Amino acid sequence: MAGHSKWANIQHRKGAQDAKRGKLFTKLIREITVAAKMGGSDAASNPRLRAAIDKALGNNMTKDVIERATKRGAGELEGVNYEEIRYEGYGPNGIAIMVDCMTDNKNRTVAAVRHVFSKRGGNMGTDGCVAFMFNKKGIISLPAGLDEDAVMEVALEAGAEDIISNDDGSMDIFTSPDEYAAVKDALDAAGFVADSSQVTMHPDNTVALDVEDAQKALAMIEAFEELDDVQDVYSNADFTDEVMAQLEG
Repeated sequence: MAGHSKWANIQHRKGAQDAKRGKLFTKLIREITVAAKMGGSDAASNPRLRAAIDKALGNNMTKDVIERATKRGAGELEGVNYEEIRYEGYGPNGIAIMVDCMTDNKNRTVAAVRHVFSKRGGNMGTDGCVAFMFNKKGIISLPAGLDEDAVMEVALEAGAEDIISNDDGSMDIFTSPDEYAAVKDALDAAGFVADSSQVTMHPDNTVALDVEDAQKALAMIEAFEELDDVQDVYSNADFTDEVMAQLEG
């Protein structure tokens, strides 16, 4: 993975866009609510809830808001009942796209997602058509300038699966979803503060895009993210440093 951490760059970019649209908190609250509904309100024994709370705290959500969302999900407070649903398909140059949604109106959501696939030159596929290309992973991105050996020792001892060093000295640490919290806690305790951290769907292989296809792919991903019911969008597109530099130049 050449250059600065792609994961940190893309997440910061997405985070800035979500915040700009005023939708970030809504998405975070939905994720906390559903995580608590699925696995209970104890973050220590619910890895998905712990990851959602970490993400919310990292985006300056108050503990009161997090607590209310957790209680709502666990059934301790009244609230809207959201259903999780995933749509899959293909984008520019055949890249795999997965769109994770939380909705209280499935018909509205599927129509909106299908419209983006169609309008942006993609194709919506059947369930499972691209999901097999991804694995659920925790990814913790650390900035450059840290003691690499010390980071590796802490991360591996805590249960990390893999550590990738980037050209500029930044690092990406990969974990299983269940070990994410333990590795994150160990790094925090050692004073290694992450640029970004999340549990996400990581592609087994990526497809490098030229500038034209990268522009189309980013436009498609952004169109999905603008939909109120969409929580996350995953793809196996590889936006190289060179292509991103041209797009942002």
